[in-house]
This record gives sequence, structure tokens and C-alpha cells, in this order.
Amino acid sequence: MTTTLPYHSGLRAGRDGFARLLRAEWTKFRTVRGWVIGMAAAALVIVLLGLLTASGSHASCSVGSVEVACAAVPVGPGGEAVEDQFYFMHQPLAGDGSITVRVTSLTGVITYPPPNHNEIVPGVVPWAKAGLIIKDSTRQGSAYAAMMVTGSHGVRMQHNFTEDTAGRPGGVSAASPRWLRLTRSGDMLTGYESADGTQWTKVGTAHLAGLPATVQVGLFVTSPGDLTVKQADLGGSIEQVRFTQATAVFDHVDLQGNAPGGAWGRDAVGVTGTTDWERYHRPNGVQESGGTFTVAGTGDIAPRMDGQTIERTLTGVLTGLILVIVVVVMFITAEYRRGLIRTTLLASPRRGRMLAAKALVTGTVTFIAGLAAAMVTVTFGKQILRSNGNYILPVTPLTELRVVVGVAALFAVTAVLALALGAVFRRSVAAVITAIVVIVVPHVLATASVLPEGAAQWLLRLTPAAGFAIQQSIPGYAHVIGHYVPQAGYYPLAPWAGLAVLCGYTALALCLAIFQLRRRDA
Repeated sequence: MTTTLPYHSGLRAGRDGFARLLRAEWTKFRTVRGWVIGMAAAALVIVLLGLLTASGSHASCSVGSVEVACAAVPVGPGGEAVEDQFYFMHQPLAGDGSITVRVTSLTGVITYPPPNHNEIVPGVVPWAKAGLIIKDSTRQGSAYAAMMVTGSHGVRMQHNFTEDTAGRPGGVSAASPRWLRLTRSGDMLTGYESADGTQWTKVGTAHLAGLPATVQVGLFVTSPGDLTVKQADLGGSIEQVRFTQATAVFDHVDLQGNAPGGAWGRDAVGVTGTTDWERYHRPNGVQESGGTFTVAGTGDIAPRMDGQTIERTLTGVLTGLILVIVVVVMFITAEYRRGLIRTTLLASPRRGRMLAAKALVTGTVTFIAGLAAAMVTVTFGKQILRSNGNYILPVTPLTELRVVVGVAALFAVTAVLALALGAVFRRSVAAVITAIVVIVVPHVLATASVLPEGAAQWLLRLTPAAGFAIQQSIPGYAHVIGHYVPQAGYYPLAPWAGLAVLCGYTALALCLAIFQLRRRDA
């Protein structure tokens, strides 16, 4: 009687078996010179195109026809570039205390408003601000907390340029005044509002670490430029920013605490010149009459949004991704084309494990290549931009690290998605075209002013191209007037949320590829 023994694979199950599978896939990749060269070329393209873009970006400042050194940009407590320009009526306050005021009016003017841009009319921009402020000093960029009424956003408490808390909505008038109060207790500043000066509602609290014992406290008014965006004839958009000025009327000013009293100091913080409107009509400043103060000011207290960003150096990412897609697709489709897939599946009958090993190898290789390329490009690109007179909006080290690592993650996830598409289509041309159409093309359409702005934003929400949001270093702020569109480098999703969308599509593609591998006879 003959006994037939079952066949046992020489590969050990579990981790050892998968480790051998990984080594086998890595060996396949590194022994094909074209794939290695292609991956190196993808990294090199990012570096070369990025540095070339930085070398071609020049900026300078001038007074009249004479070029001068650009003025230093104020930096806020969080390290961000800021606008810190307003009219300030103030007194020193030593230690704890509070200031209360009633606001009875907020009016203003806008020069050259739409649609004709050829006249001066009354008007208050939505983020004109008037109210109370406690500030480290009159130095631009110093820490502060403020309670304010705004042109169209009701009462707000803001601090340190980036933080904004909403109070009651609505405007202000003599018939419907707003009472504001700001208190200090050590490093804690608390804002309150009231409709009648009796019943108070807390709006918010700010912790200003390291606030000095003596601070400046008082009334302020500021008014940012009015922004109009219109479509250009050949696509894209044209932005126009016009001078504005706001005027607020205050009374019932009550300063409690260790303050000297007497005359108030008056400073146009951050103002370097005057416009014809200020010179010939209403200058920024204070008019006092019987305990009522009429204060006019212009400018803004907010993050600064104009300047180069570190992702400006990453213009080669799109081209690099195309090379990565081609290399990774060929890595999987070559086995189908040459009939080697049968050998691979005989060595590892568990097809999901085989695809996982390929994904891990290609993802790791592309992550390392992208990381090295992004690190070199951002580091040296910033130096070149600065040497050409460009101002780079500062970001924290963690944000810069997120951009660099995020680009590497974008490369890795894109590579895995391309691999999955290659397994689904089994043909290089179809897989490469599909990957480029779903990842690269939506980004190009959204950022090249080809589509309406709304359509561009939805495209970057719903397609794998959402992953490009990981590059954005400067966020859009709801309390700062700006043109936050993809064409200007602003994505509709937060950086990690955008990358998560790309990861979601990649996971779906991998599941489909595994299903196809199991369903079809290789």
C-alpha cells in the first residue's frame, strides 16, 4: 500500500515567510537598473526643478525709482509673519486690572470700490476692528489680547494674531451700542461683552505666557484693505486691494488698576506713511470731546499672507510623481508581460501577501527618495530665495518637517496606488494613464486657472489629488481677508485630511487588486 505525503513549502509561515517575500521583492526591484535609475531620476527632478524655480524668483523693494533694502517684517509670538498696524490710544497698566468701554458707532470709507473703482464711498469692510486691547508693548508683533466689534462679524475676542473667538453677531450703532470689557489677571486675559453695561457675557480667555508686569492698555481701531477678485480675460483672476479707514466712537471709558491716569498716549502703531485721504480729509488719530473719543485707524492685526512659502521650492513634485508612477507600474506589469507572475504566485500562493510585499517595498523606496529630495530642495531652495531678495513666510520647525515628510508620504502612497492599478489593469499603458488622470490631472486643472474656483476646490476634495494639500505650509485664516483658492496655493482640505483622502483611494485600489488577483487565473 502506497502512502502519499502532503507537500510542505520550504518557506516558514508567519513573519519569516513574509520577510523572505520582502527580500525577494526588494531583490527584484534593485536588480533592474532601469527601475533604480527611474526612482533616482524622480528624486533628482524634484531637486533640479525646485532649485531652478528658486533661482528664477527675484524680489526687491524700492522708493520711487531707487531700490532699497526691504523693511523687516514683524513676527508674532508664534513665529508667524504678521500685520500689526493700528491706531492705539493707551496707558500703561502695572499688574492686574481691567478696562471697560461702550462703542456707539463704527463707520468708514473705502477708496475705489467695485464695480467702477473710481470713487471714494462710505463703507466698513467686514474685518474692520474697533475696541479694547491689552498689549505687551507698542512694538509690532508683541503679544496681545483684544475685545472688539467688527464690520460684519459681530463681537470677537482675538489674541496673538492667529486666535479668534466669536461673540454675539450683529453691528453697532447709537441705538444698539456694544459694551466691551477686558481684564487681566497675571498671564490670563478675559474678554466680556454686554448690551447694557450691566449683564455681562464671557466671550473668551487668552493665556499670554511671559506677559510683562507692565503692559499697554487702551482703545484701538484698524481697517484692512478691501479685496476685489475678478476673472481675467484669459483665465485666472485679478486681485485689487484698496485703502480703507474705519472710525469708531467710544465713551464710558473705565480703566481699573494701577494706571497713572491723566493724558492718554497716542500712537499709530506700524504706520510708515499717510495716504492722500488721510492727509487731506481725515488723518488717523483721536478726537476727544467731553469723555467721548472718536478714533480713526487703518491697517490690520492679523497673520501676514503675502510672501513666498517653503512649498514654492517643490515645483518638481508633479514631474517626479509621474516618473514614480511609471516605474512602479512597470514593476508589477513586467511580471505579467514576461509571464513571471506564475512563478511569483507559486512561491507565495497567498496573493494578498505578495501584493502587500510589493507595496511595502515600493512604498519604502519612494518614501526614502521623496524624503531625501524634499529635504535637499527645501533647505537649499530657501537659501536661494532669500539671496534673491524674496521674503519667505516663516513657519515652525514642526510645520517644515510636516511638509518635507508629507511630500515623502505623498510619493509613497501614490506609488502604492499606482502598484494597485498596475495589478488591476495588468498593462503598463492603461495603468500609467489611469494613475496620471486620477492624481496629476485634477491637480493641474485645479491650480492652472482652467476651472472655476468652486469646481477646482471640489476637485481637490473628492479626487486623489487632495493629497497635494500635505504641501501647504501657511493656512488660510477665517478672520483674514484673502483669496484662498488652489491657484494661490490654498487647498480646501487640511494637510493631513487631504492625504487621508489619497490613502482612502489607495486602500480601495489595493482591495480591488487583491480581489482581481484571487478571482482571475494568473
